Amino acid sequence: MDLGLGGAAAVVVGGTRGMGFASARCLAQEGARVAVVGRSRAGAESAAASLAECGSPDAVGLVADVRDGQAVTDLFEELGKRWGGELNVLVNTVGPSAQGAFDILTDDQWHDAVEDGVMSMVRCVRSALPLLRSAQWARVVNFSAQSTQRQSGPLVAYTAAKSMLTSASKNLSLLLAPDEILVNVVSPGTIVTPSLIEWARSVGVESSDPYALMDAIGTHFGHPSQMPRAGLPEEVGPLVAFLASQRNSYITGANINIDGGSDFT
Repeated sequence: MDLGLGGAAAVVVGGTRGMGFASARCLAQEGARVAVVGRSRAGAESAAASLAECGSPDAVGLVADVRDGQAVTDLFEELGKRWGGELNVLVNTVGPSAQGAFDILTDDQWHDAVEDGVMSMVRCVRSALPLLRSAQWARVVNFSAQSTQRQSGPLVAYTAAKSMLTSASKNLSLLLAPDEILVNVVSPGTIVTPSLIEWARSVGVESSDPYALMDAIGTHFGHPSQMPRAGLPEEVGPLVAFLASQRNSYITGANINIDGGSDFT
């Protein structure tokens, strides 16, 4: 299936590893010009080199602090100059890392969760809007989390921030529908990412095996998926690529789970 992404200009914020990189890779394989944005120069450049090998005609790795409004503005100004003032695809994957029960989280940790989980998306979309509106077609895909639908104590700040992002994305879809700019949310469940593997080690699970990781999630959070394993980043990327493409011409304002069936427990 041709997704109509050939030559499209795409930005994946948080696209240097995990699900962000998997999404960027799918866009690159479809022939899109892909910019990945990360915190590390080495990581951004390495990811861009890999995307070029996948077929992206103008892959680029950029570094920006998404907590810094001016840095985000400068980022999209640079991309606008590079790509003729237009942007077709914006994917936001940055999320909060705060963990802890409600009664022990500090104000600073709550602020950090909102900064990383919501305001990073807000700043990027706001700065990208002139470029998205100038393009013949445009899509926005934001990453939330399936855990917003199935609460657990240690993730209260994380799920609160992701819930706020989901709500803001729905409102954004309403705002941009008259421009035919489609905005959707992807809500992954338990996916084998570097952050999940790091968490597993912190609880004594020295494995990246999807089955072992799902067992650990079930033990510590009590809501594993219907399937007996965690998902893989490469299973998320194709969904993002479709939602970000011209093939998706009528889905907007949706929140789509990709979670191995945990919404049905």
